[in-house]
Amino acid sequence: MSDDKLISKKKPAYPISEKLYSYLNRFNRNVKIPVFYNDLLRFAGSVVVYDKNDEDTLWVRVYYSDSDREEIDLSLKKVYSILHSDGRIDIIPFLNVDAIDYCTFGNSKPFRVKIRNILNDNYTYFYVKKADASRVYGLELEHILSPYNLNFLVYKDTLIEEHISGIPGDVFIKDFLPQCTDAEKSQIAKEFVKFNERCMIRLLGDMRSYNYVIVPTHDFDHVVYKIRAIDFDQQCFEGRLIIYRPQFFKENFKMVETVRDRLQKTSIDQYKIEERSIVAKRIISAGNRIKALLEAAEHDEISTQDNTQKLKMEIYELTLDLKFKRSDTMGQVLKSALDYVRRNYENINMKSLLEK
Repeated sequence: MSDDKLISKKKPAYPISEKLYSYLNRFNRNVKIPVFYNDLLRFAGSVVVYDKNDEDTLWVRVYYSDSDREEIDLSLKKVYSILHSDGRIDIIPFLNVDAIDYCTFGNSKPFRVKIRNILNDNYTYFYVKKADASRVYGLELEHILSPYNLNFLVYKDTLIEEHISGIPGDVFIKDFLPQCTDAEKSQIAKEFVKFNERCMIRLLGDMRSYNYVIVPTHDFDHVVYKIRAIDFDQQCFEGRLIIYRPQFFKENFKMVETVRDRLQKTSIDQYKIEERSIVAKRIISAGNRIKALLEAAEHDEISTQDNTQKLKMEIYELTLDLKFKRSDTMGQVLKSALDYVRRNYENINMKSLLEK
């Protein structure tokens, strides 16, 4: 079955519920900002953005009328200050909006804003998107359950996301993976197994190669590779468990092949257990924060009833855990999945203690 048939053609955007807004307020994610997504849609025209090989990037660089440009530039500089600093305006004279790009590919249709410090030419990006409950849950779960912290803001119907640096997965697989040493490929294989497990546990779907990045870090005499998700649009939406397992997308075939060539089954099983244990520890340490997020999710509408029924029964047949069968919403399926991982970890730990 092709990836296009696996994934719904168009996922609807779900509004931010009162419970989710309450959560965002409690944990300082809901901050007043001076510009909305719809404001950026007032562009007067655009030009295609090409990469260094003169290929279409599927982004267009937008421009605004003189009257709109001044207001939008100032507002975006203020957003940068709120996102990356304490919101003070005294840094604004030292900032320049170098580019505003718009992507019509995919569900989120984001704006990508390039902000440059004119004193030293350092620059960074952030994204302006239409707020969608699925994406917000995905970002917050990534912040809590992955090794990485995420910085984002939500105000009314607008979402501001920080840029996640790294080599796009599709580019890495094509241009970098073939040049890696055997040791590096083994390490990448290990990370892909862990990434695959983490996505499945927290129900993050559609991790095709262009929806994650590879982050290389130099450590003493070698390079360590990590894999980070960058698209959270398909959090807890699809009705098939296969969508939440990156290994089944054809775009990731080379990564799966690397796992098969470099790792034995015992190692793969070991890395899966390691990742489940790490996620379980994060669930436990997150305490009231993950509890509050799941309370919002289990009463929220973030998928269709049909998808919920399909997924809960598929996971129930796999685990025989009645909590899945009793779930009525996709948020409850997510809560059951995280509870299942946590309980298994705690039971194994208790058994180990008793055996000592």
